[in-house]
Amino acid sequence: MKLMRNTLAAAALLGAQALLFSMHADAAAADQCKLEITGNDMMQYDKKELDVPADCTQVTVTLHHSGKLPKQAMGHNWVLVNASDLTAVANAGMSAGLESDYVPSGDKRVLAHTKVIGGGEKTAVTFPTSILKKGGSYMYLCTFPGHNALMRGAFKFG
Repeated sequence: MKLMRNTLAAAALLGAQALLFSMHADAAAADQCKLEITGNDMMQYDKKELDVPADCTQVTVTLHHSGKLPKQAMGHNWVLVNASDLTAVANAGMSAGLESDYVPSGDKRVLAHTKVIGGGEKTAVTFPTSILKKGGSYMYLCTFPGHNALMRGAFKFG
């Protein structure tokens, strides 16, 4: 009887550990689908690459602006594009203006983007990974005029 009680107690503990591990793994996977990046007054992102696992169904990118300057002088956004479209999107953004977050309305080359923010602000964008191909060639950039030369990076999915 004592052996059976100890066996049941051990099984219950193992089950609880498995449940906790599963919950921790789910939380870790969700965290990998939420990315953060920071831009500063020196026209730099703090990351040159962002990676998203293939099992994410959607991604949230939060952009922080660690600088002090207002968005009119040193605004930053985060724009995701196919690598081959980077220069064209950057050029098109210049003429779109601040009121459009330097992203032309309806531009199909833009896969996702945040609004333009100034020093001390943050913004986020959430988008489905169904718009991406595993192993595709993607890049992100800031489309504020002149910033994309320094503010760009690789975005990897899968």
